[in-house]
Amino acid sequence: MKAAEPPALPRWKCVCAYDGAPFSGWQSQPGGNGIQDIIEARLAQIFGGPVRTHASGRTDAGVHARAQVFHFEAAWRHAPERLLAALRSELPPAIQIASVRAVPATFHARFSATGKIYTYHVHLGDADPFTRPYAWAVFRPLDLIAMEAAAAELRGTHDFKAFSAFNGVEREDTVRDLRRLGLVRRGAHVRITAEANGFLYKMVRSLVGALVAVGEGKLTPAQVREILASRVRTNVVQTAPPQGLFLEKVFYR
Repeated sequence: MKAAEPPALPRWKCVCAYDGAPFSGWQSQPGGNGIQDIIEARLAQIFGGPVRTHASGRTDAGVHARAQVFHFEAAWRHAPERLLAALRSELPPAIQIASVRAVPATFHARFSATGKIYTYHVHLGDADPFTRPYAWAVFRPLDLIAMEAAAAELRGTHDFKAFSAFNGVEREDTVRDLRRLGLVRRGAHVRITAEANGFLYKMVRSLVGALVAVGEGKLTPAQVREILASRVRTNVVQTAPPQGLFLEKVFYR
């Protein structure tokens, strides 16, 4: 007689924030310096064995998050608040677990997500030491009207292959619905907000790089439209540096 399968472990959804500067990105790394490595090491201490996490997506080295989402499965007999307190202790100051709650087994941090919001921060001129780690300091004047015109060309449902870092091997669908791409300036600070049903590898940083190139007069909005339509990644599209990028929110049904 076939033995009964053990009951499924409870699934936990966590929201975390982190300063990406000290780490090699979210994904686990051979040297153990991925944010995933740090969190899984703490989970292993709590539960007495390996616990695998699954995130809404990977953030690159140097990229920050205010609300990254991940889930894991583990047996916990106490209230979620005690699990949150246990997770928060022993983590480095650059990582904060904001919330923990039980979710159905059908929930998946990545595959259940319906959209994300990123912000990118540009500083006009030389940034001070408290701004520099979290923004791209651009020394040329930027034409924000031209940048907004280029953003209008990019908003909507398009094939964004020209604004991704694919090397030609990946077969992922490259069509995305860019629901929002806008700019707000306050003094020397320019915040670029991007919202979509999903983003390709380095897509946000590529979009920002193109917008800044337009602002500097290196590209026109019409050329951005042509690049988008070409579906070909070229050196004309620069990738903005990572420190200005923040994952702000992940949406779920």
